Amino acid sequence: METNPRALIWWRGIATIAAMLAFCPSQADESYSLDGAWIVESVSPQGYIPQIVEFSKDTNGISGIWTSRPKWKDQKIGGVTVRGASITFRVGSTADFRGALWQGRFVSRDVFVMRWMGENGVFGSDGVPIWSRTFRRASRSTLAALEADAPKDLITRKLPLPALRELASNGLALTPPMGWNSWNTFQDTIDDKTVREIADALVASGLRDVGYVYVNIDDGWQGRRDAHGILQPNSKFPDMRGLADYVHAKGLKFGLYTVAGPISCVDKVGSHGYEEQDAGQFAKWGADFVKVDWCSAGELYSFDVDGRAIFQKMGEALRETGRPMVYSICTGSRDWGLKAGVWGHKAGGNLWRTSEDSFVGNRWGSLSVRFDFDGVQSANGPGGWNDPDILLVGLQGLTVEENRTHMTLWSMLAAPLLLGNDIRRMSDAVSEILMNREVIAIDQDALGKQGRRAVKNGETEIWTKPLADGSTAIALFNRGAMDAEISANWSDLGLHGPQRVRDLWRHQEYDEGALEYRTVVPTHGSVLLRVAKASKAP
Repeated sequence: METNPRALIWWRGIATIAAMLAFCPSQADESYSLDGAWIVESVSPQGYIPQIVEFSKDTNGISGIWTSRPKWKDQKIGGVTVRGASITFRVGSTADFRGALWQGRFVSRDVFVMRWMGENGVFGSDGVPIWSRTFRRASRSTLAALEADAPKDLITRKLPLPALRELASNGLALTPPMGWNSWNTFQDTIDDKTVREIADALVASGLRDVGYVYVNIDDGWQGRRDAHGILQPNSKFPDMRGLADYVHAKGLKFGLYTVAGPISCVDKVGSHGYEEQDAGQFAKWGADFVKVDWCSAGELYSFDVDGRAIFQKMGEALRETGRPMVYSICTGSRDWGLKAGVWGHKAGGNLWRTSEDSFVGNRWGSLSVRFDFDGVQSANGPGGWNDPDILLVGLQGLTVEENRTHMTLWSMLAAPLLLGNDIRRMSDAVSEILMNREVIAIDQDALGKQGRRAVKNGETEIWTKPLADGSTAIALFNRGAMDAEISANWSDLGLHGPQRVRDLWRHQEYDEGALEYRTVVPTHGSVLLRVAKASKAP
């Protein structure tokens, strides 16, 4: 049974956060102090690893320490300024997951709210906050209760890693996996009821019937381990096996998340040192998909030196269960994604992340960077896929054209199509984009080749992708701020003679006699063509 006297917050509704941040104390000249210990709260307290921030003041100013309970890693807080009710500080370095700039204000003497701005050029952009946290002043008794409640079975030391070997293919993910993931919309507020409703919506909307079959629960479901070291779900998931059975009964597949380190990205229990137990539990619950994130593993190991062995360890554990489970390796870094592209399949992976999280910061900026960081192209193919992360289609912050470009790029990349929106509430425009069978067919093409940039002219690009039937997918992209005319000359793209052209977004055929295709592409827009040699001469 879990007991958590204080909770930790990762994400509240935007309206709630805005209201708190806009709060103006009634006494403008009131003095606020950061001295002492503060608990980092959450709307999702179950199973959390308590997070404590402690501030102190000396002749050099205010400084602080951010740590967890049990205490195993300290992050220094510097650059602290308090002006009236406003607060600014920096946590760790720009390389840290929570690193760099935080901004916020006091709500009262004992509560302040901060927004993580990122500011490292990777997680954040254009001054868009990544998430918000609430800090509440802690009494000695509260801290003592948190200490008593902290898990006693976390393994926070290095453990021996397996000798490197090449795992045989598990025969899964012969085309890029399609489905839904909880993170982009719900973060760690996800619960049993919502997952069931999403499963219902996948069926009712027709998404299941066009290929979206995985229902994947990301970070936030984990509780604590029992006396035998077996990981249990938190109270938001009272019957994980029953939930998996419900999903399966809908003709869908079920996925779960864990991390390679001792603590997850939202301060839940990780799998470090418990790979075999956790793999066995996932299989017992009926999981068909397992995502393993790098979170906190980097505090113990070097990705460059140990990454392959660490992910191989879980790959081996999943194989030993005897249950077929798609294995998703989440590196969370562009550089590490390139390395994982070389050895991901050897470690047992079916997909591996090629860049940072897609959901954070400026939406278009987060999408646009994927044009330039698309992984190791030669690694892509049946059974193993470069993963540019969860789709943003249908989330706030993208126009209809940008949503369409998003889907076009992922399809050209032969990327996994894992939805991140709330599919219970989709506009017709979003539904049409996500359920365009002709576009999905480009992504799911049996040849499994990743598209590549063939032409770049300023902010416009032309990409090509060979298809199993001998035809070619051609995408025209306009990443610029103004509408632009783009001309695709067949000979420049390695095609010979007149071509038969079909526009997959407009569902239109074009004159077979043409030797090129020319059109105006709107700002941040795209055109997706399927081109095959014409059956007649011009």
